[in-house]
Amino acid sequence: MQLFHNEAIEAWLGESGGWLWTWIILPVVAIVGLYFTIRTGAVQARMLPNMLRTLTDKALVGRDGKPKSISSFQAFTVSAASRVGVGNVAGVATAIAIGGPGAVFWMWIMAFIGGASSFVESTLGQLYKEKSSDGYIGGPAYYMQKGLKARWLGIVFAVILVICFPIAFSSLQANTIAQAISGAAGNSDPTLMVTIAVALAVLTALVVFGGIRRIAQVSQSLVPAMAVLYILVGLLVVVVNISELPRVLGSIFTEAFNFQSAVGGGLGAVIMQGVKRGMFSNEAGLGSAPNVGATAAVSHPVKQGLVQTLGVYFDTFVVCSVTAFIILVSVPDPLGETQGIELTQGALADSLGAWSAVLLAVIILLLAFSSIIGNYYYGEANIAFMTRSKAVMTAYRTLATTAVLIGALASVNVVWSFADGIMGLMALTNLVSIFLLGGIALKLLKHYSAQRALGQDPVFLATDMPELSGITAWTPEDVESFEPAHAKHAK
Repeated sequence: MQLFHNEAIEAWLGESGGWLWTWIILPVVAIVGLYFTIRTGAVQARMLPNMLRTLTDKALVGRDGKPKSISSFQAFTVSAASRVGVGNVAGVATAIAIGGPGAVFWMWIMAFIGGASSFVESTLGQLYKEKSSDGYIGGPAYYMQKGLKARWLGIVFAVILVICFPIAFSSLQANTIAQAISGAAGNSDPTLMVTIAVALAVLTALVVFGGIRRIAQVSQSLVPAMAVLYILVGLLVVVVNISELPRVLGSIFTEAFNFQSAVGGGLGAVIMQGVKRGMFSNEAGLGSAPNVGATAAVSHPVKQGLVQTLGVYFDTFVVCSVTAFIILVSVPDPLGETQGIELTQGALADSLGAWSAVLLAVIILLLAFSSIIGNYYYGEANIAFMTRSKAVMTAYRTLATTAVLIGALASVNVVWSFADGIMGLMALTNLVSIFLLGGIALKLLKHYSAQRALGQDPVFLATDMPELSGITAWTPEDVESFEPAHAKHAK
């Protein structure tokens, strides 16, 4: 059931978005990622142990005995909720169908390179965060205003993000949920589709009107369950087809440099599909994850930069790879096969039986709904940047809920193509900004590393770098953690 469908608009959005990504966005993403990889000494690889250590840090506690904001792990799960979505299932399948197995190799390469950009953007998001009634708030719009002294640029970014994530992307996620459930039920009756749309809208409203802590709590429960379920399915497929695993791994590496391995584009198409779909999935450098990373209560900005880099790895090296293995163990030659979720569904059915269609519908529900939660918060943080009006925020929450309702019933192609193009503009705006502010992130990394070398738990105060302006959240009170007993004593 579709409320809106226009082939001419669809074609125009697809062609213009493709040109933008091919000739502008992808080169910029690669250049900026390589630049930060070199300047940071490959921070995304050498500081992996620190990423895992920081993930276990608890949220700092205030004098009242309550958390000052969400913890590093909660921020990780909220951003993972948005990163891990239908792109990991349908997007990877499309990349493989067009670019062949070699596209997976380039997806991995893009995740590694993009990890450096992700570190920089999330570190800057933490540095320039602000205190709010619900803890902290921040993101690219804030470091554009405070770091670059360009509020106008921050507003442009905020508007683009609100259109892209909580509206376009959430509509896409809702549409995929509806299609997966109706497909599993073998019933595309309009009544069923409307029922699914209304149910999703109600669930979304219950979450988004609860505030960031409820969003974090829901995501913290959904994301691990979602990841474990999907990974277990992938492992089951591999076990059932264990004799095919060496062939699958071999094809990923050998086809990565095969000039004849892509449909209509040779090696360039292989690289393009891997890089574009990988970047679309893990969002490294796109300016989305820093919106959630900035809300975490940590003792040093670099800590959240490291945690968000780990999120890129989790999304690509784990979840996307599971999809690739599910497809490639069952479909040795995927070139020219049906694109999107149908390819994954077919591969699952071949390995596990028809019942797996129902299982995949459940997985899609978890993946996509958790993405809707993450997308919503990205928009909320940027609405707050533009205005503090409660009426505007209420209107935004209503709009975000309505987007889920309409998205479940609308044409997916128009929504996807439009989101792809607008996301490209968002990426370009953010990448230029973090390139200009990168020197500050490098200073923070040195500051963090010096304390770690002394065996200390790194702590940052604004007074440590008095040359920086616009820093408002890094006072002693912000980085200290008070035990509940202290809070009671203070009273």
